[in-house]
Amino acid sequence: MNRAALLQMTSGIDPAANAATLVEAVAQAKAGGAAMLFTPEMSGLVDGNRERAQRHYAHERDDRVLSAVREAAARHGMWVHLGSLAVLREDGKLANRAFVIDDVGAIRARYDKMHLFDVDLPTGESWRESNSYTAGAGPVVVDTPLGKLGLAICYDLRFPDLFRTMSDAGATILAVPAAFTRPTGAAHWHVLLRARAIEAAAFVIAAAQTGEHQDGRATYGHSLATDPWGDVLLDMGEAAGLGFTELDAARVDDVRTRVPVLRHRRAIPEAIVA
Repeated sequence: MNRAALLQMTSGIDPAANAATLVEAVAQAKAGGAAMLFTPEMSGLVDGNRERAQRHYAHERDDRVLSAVREAAARHGMWVHLGSLAVLREDGKLANRAFVIDDVGAIRARYDKMHLFDVDLPTGESWRESNSYTAGAGPVVVDTPLGKLGLAICYDLRFPDLFRTMSDAGATILAVPAAFTRPTGAAHWHVLLRARAIEAAAFVIAAAQTGEHQDGRATYGHSLATDPWGDVLLDMGEAAGLGFTELDAARVDDVRTRVPVLRHRRAIPEAIVA
């Protein structure tokens, strides 16, 4: 058995305060016996005010939240999946970027969110990620103490081909850090996470933002860990804080033997339109 820790956050408009929460979570995860900590999408800053948020954007090498988490990971000997940060790319555009940091503080993998969320909701909320962010180029799978980890972010959850590609590349755990809105969370969060776990016969770990944020938005919470059969191992509800779950690597082989979906996958040709 390996223990994973999930941090459920209500990230605000001050990166220093968010960094302090992340650093404390690294220490608590280590004290709780976890092999790896998972944090939500936009762990370093949640701010819909573009002018105010712009003051905090930095290149990866200069990002203070990333530096603080890397230092904490090294100090405590803890692997961290930093769900995502808004970082400046070399071309001056923004990326919604996830990081896998090892127990000496080195960055083992990066993933830029591939699918950008542009929508007008019936609630009056309007989201235009493509106004600020550039989509990532492709999927990423990385070795970790928990197994091969496939990286996704939030809206990526709705695109099963991404998860198929990662499980075909050997992923046995799929990370889906998120900041789901409350309407879409209530409707789709649990069913989509369980579906991705079942389709890939893999663990899914989804650390989430929760509650009322300083910029006025509200997020769904319910950070979730799901096993390869689709059973929910952990649901953190709506309160911010740290949760733990146990992952049994043998469960992946067990489920893939009982329902060998990976072996039965076929290349799908274009549909015939009759």
